[in-house]
Amino acid sequence: MNPSIARNPIAESKNALRKPLLEARLQAASEPAAQEAMNRRVLDVLQMHQPACVGFYWPLRGEFDVRGAIAIWLAGSASRAAALPVIGQPGEALQFHAWAPDTPMKIGHHRIPEPTSQTVLIPDLLLVPCVGFDAQGYRLGYGGGYYDRTLAVWPAASKPVTVGIAYETCRIETLAREAHDIPLDLVITEAACYPD
Repeated sequence: MNPSIARNPIAESKNALRKPLLEARLQAASEPAAQEAMNRRVLDVLQMHQPACVGFYWPLRGEFDVRGAIAIWLAGSASRAAALPVIGQPGEALQFHAWAPDTPMKIGHHRIPEPTSQTVLIPDLLLVPCVGFDAQGYRLGYGGGYYDRTLAVWPAASKPVTVGIAYETCRIETLAREAHDIPLDLVITEAACYPD
């Protein structure tokens, strides 16, 4: 390590948490009952908040796949819309492009599929994947900072409701926080909703 670079103990503690939490999440994702419960909870949140547009994520290994719930929700009304994140350039805020179950996809940054649609939408509810989380709504992601950066520049008048998607096994007592960390409005797991 370059001695001229200051150590960041909080970032180091987050890095140390990622591997065991990713392993725990992968195990939880293999449980059919957990998948069914998560699907119901996502649909309940959408019913409760009645968003016009939902931003969500393309599932990576171990993340709950919300596409089925989103497709069911979209089928309920022609006035509903959904959008997936698109990374313009690494380090920039995310944009959200229109998605439907039949939308053609392309491989984007970090090898994550993105819609080919050029229609940019502004979600009023955002489903955010979590590697880990605490009951106060702070989330541990992969460390790229995309969601924190995106929410930090989101116009205050149109801030979305932010909903973390996680498994109960990935809840920790208190997550170490950095100045740029932004708490989610709520986190849902297969077992609970935080804060309850």
